[in-house]
Formats: sequence, C-alpha cells, structure tokens
Amino acid sequence: MSTNGGAVTPESDLLNGRERRQLDIVRRWGTIGALLLTVGSLGGGAAPIYSPLYGVPVLGLFSRMPSVAMGVVWTGIFMIVSAWLALGRFVKPGRPRLISRGQMDRTLLMWTVPLVFCVPMFSRDVYSYLAQSEIAARGLDPYELGPANALGVDHVLTRGVPNIWRETPAPYGPLFLAFGRLTAMLTGDHVVSGVFVHRLLVLVGLGMIVWALPRLATRFGVPPVGALWLGALNPLVLFHIVIGVHNDGLALGLMLVGLELAMRGLEPLKWTWITLGAGVIVCGAMVKIPAMAALGFLGVLVARKLGGQLKHLAIVAGIMAVIAAVGVVVICLGTGFGFGWVETLNVASTVKSWMSPPTALGFLGAGTGILLGLGNHTEAMISLTRLLGQAVSVVITVGLLWRSFKGRIKAMNGLGAALGAILVLGPVLQPWYVLWAAIPLATAVVGPKFRMFAMVTSAIIAIILPPTGSAFDGRAYTVPQAVAGAVITFAICVLIARKRVGPFLRSDPAGGGQV
Repeated sequence: MSTNGGAVTPESDLLNGRERRQLDIVRRWGTIGALLLTVGSLGGGAAPIYSPLYGVPVLGLFSRMPSVAMGVVWTGIFMIVSAWLALGRFVKPGRPRLISRGQMDRTLLMWTVPLVFCVPMFSRDVYSYLAQSEIAARGLDPYELGPANALGVDHVLTRGVPNIWRETPAPYGPLFLAFGRLTAMLTGDHVVSGVFVHRLLVLVGLGMIVWALPRLATRFGVPPVGALWLGALNPLVLFHIVIGVHNDGLALGLMLVGLELAMRGLEPLKWTWITLGAGVIVCGAMVKIPAMAALGFLGVLVARKLGGQLKHLAIVAGIMAVIAAVGVVVICLGTGFGFGWVETLNVASTVKSWMSPPTALGFLGAGTGILLGLGNHTEAMISLTRLLGQAVSVVITVGLLWRSFKGRIKAMNGLGAALGAILVLGPVLQPWYVLWAAIPLATAVVGPKFRMFAMVTSAIIAIILPPTGSAFDGRAYTVPQAVAGAVITFAICVLIARKRVGPFLRSDPAGGGQV
C-alpha cells in the first residue's frame, strides 16, 4: 500500500515498470535544468552590487559573459518547465495509474535542492528585505524610514535595493520584519549569508505548503499528488519562491497550514482547532495581508457546520473578527513595530505597470484623452481605474463568500478565485502573485479546463520574465541573444535524448494521453 497525503492508493494503481522509467527520464531532465539554473545564475542572476564572485577563478568568469550566462539560465528554465509539463501526465485526474506521494516528494527534492544555492533571480526584492531587516535591527522604524534615509545611500545593503524602493518604507507585515530583524542580527551587512538565511525562511514556507496541500486536497476530493504537482512543484514556486526568495511563500504556507488545522475542528466541531488555525492564518496575514481573506472562507465553513443560517454566519463573522483583531494587536505590539504597516500597504502602488489591468486601463483612458485633445490626466485616470478595480474585487469576493456559504462552490475554490480577483484587480500585479490563486485552487479543482489553463498560464509566465530582475537599458541585445542560444541548446538536448524521450511523447495505451 502507498499513502498519498492521507489517501491510500492500492499498489495496482501505481506506475508500472515502463512508466517508472519514463518518470526517471522526466526527473533527470528537470534536475539538469535546475543545475543549469544554478550555474547560470552566477552571471545571469540578480547578483548583489558588491558581488563576492568578481575575481574568483572560474566562478567569476560567468559575470563577464552575461549573454552566455543568461542563455544557460533560459536553457534550464526550458528544461524545468518542459519536465513539469511532462510530469503532469502522471497526475492527470482519471488516469488509471498515478505517481505515488513518495515519488512526488523525491522529484520535488531533486529539483529544489540545486536551486537553494542559486544567486537570486527574477527579482531584487530580497535585497530590500535585507535593508529593511537591518533598519529594524538598529532599532529604527522601517515603516517610517527607507533604506537610503536609515542606512545611508552608500551602505552596502542600500546599494542592492532598486532605486525606486531606496526611499520607501517597508510594505510588509510586522511578523516578517521580526523574522528579518533576527536575520540581520545573525548576518549583519553580509549580503550572501543574509540572502541564504532569508531563503531558508521561505523554504520553511515551502515546507508548510508541501505539508498542507495534500491534506487539504484529500478533504476536497482532489488527488493529493495532483495538488502537489500544480501547487508545490509549479515552476513559479521554484523560480519565484525558492530562487527569487519572495516572502509570499511564507505567507501562503502559514495560510494553508492554518486552514488545515482549522478544518480538523469541523468534524466534529472543536473550537480549539478552529481558533488555532485562524490564529496561524492571521500570522500569514502579518507577513502579507492577502492571507487574511482565508479567514472569511474559513468562517463560511464553520457557519455551515453550525446550521447554515444567517444568524450562524453573523456569529462566526464576529468570532473571526475578534480572533483577527486580537492576533493583529498581539503581533504588532509583541514585535514592537506597532501599526505603521497599515499606512505602508499602498507603497507598491507607486509603481505604474501595464501588468496590472486597472493601471493598464488607466493608461489607455489617459492616452485616449490626450489623442482627443482633452489634456494629460494620466494620474487621475489611473487613480480612478485602480479604485474601480478594488471596488470590483470587493464585490467579487463578497459574492464568492455568499456562494460558498450557500454551498454552490467549494470554499477553497472561492478563496482561490477571491485572491485572484484581489490581486489581478489590485494596483500592482507581479508574476508570482498568480500563486495566491493557483495554490488554493490546486486543492479543490479537478476540471480539465482549469488544469489546462493553470498549466499553460504557469508555463508562459515562468518563461517570459528575465532572470536579472531588472531592465536591460543599453543592453537590449543581451536578452534576444540569450533566448536564441537557449532555444538552440534546448532543441539540441531534445534531439540527443530523442531515442529515450520519443516513446514518452507518443500516446499511452494505458490512458495517459500525450504530454
């Protein structure tokens, strides 16, 4: 017998010998991709300004060959994404034989461990984390002072922060800054060790995701290995949580663990478990505030267990509000940071990116006004469309809460859709924000249309973002050269391996379909 996160799978439902050999090929393909990412990051990543690699024999060579290094990175990206897509064949809902939980866990380890040693890529946010942590460690208020004001413009940690964020206060919750303060006390202004400790922190978040996903999936009737494939092994998780060191991983991990703990108190109703789970969710929100939305959908589940009447919903809403208020006050006062985070929640909105639909709509409206001779009202239009976007997201979230309360949709589906609406319609949208919707939905949706949409969306977003986490002003030729080289290299790798990979690309008579 084999255990899949709580669901028992008979041996007859496990992969046969031929499929295990195919799985081995996929695993090694992804592992090679991870190793290429690690090597390529030495010259193609978002390295610190004062990189210790400069002048180091062999390792320092990559920083002097950015096109080659990024070509290696993109080759690794293509290999991991293609391996992940191929792995999806073994977790396809309705397939007669699925990969076991042990095989999935080993695959996750094989692809993740090399990435732990990568130079940060795809974003430079981790350097902002280090600077904000140092501000907190010095006893200053990171919600009042930016790195340039608190540390000085020439400080080694300030130099690593992108220019746009050097004078802005921290937009993150006090619990995350408390963790960061401890990191700064341990590592000081040593950038490499600071990045590594922050990466260990987000790996704890990934561990929580891996622990909670299969258990939640079992509760909502989804194959646990399918949830792990889409949630934990998603290239966006590997690239932006593990490599990019984004604290979204910690917030998501706490949110999912909180939901799992709370749901242990639903059958039968046990308020101790529910309160504990809700408290953990609040901790997630004190890392990043969107996690607080999970309290609403947890409350809906509890209200349905109490009887499903409006009075039950009102009572539970009041209880959840009290738990949230107490948790927030305890964390804010306990960490010593107070409530300054409330005023900095909109810091990220200073960035006006076309990736955010409301912001893009504002640009479009302003551009139309300029063409019609009505004047340049870009700021006003963007403010208006962002306000409308946030209002629409509130309406959508309330509607999803109501539908979940009436039992028309699963609560986890409602949570995933609500988080997607909140972030997509928010003032700023980053590629890794997709995970806030994808990971909860991975535990509750088995439909082929959703699976295909999530798979394609994740793969496209994983490929398109440059690894350096910055623009290529004056070096626009670097990216096309790197991508062209990576495409050629990847094609050659496929041709070399075609004799072994070829049979895997054909239809599976056992019902697995095609990759």
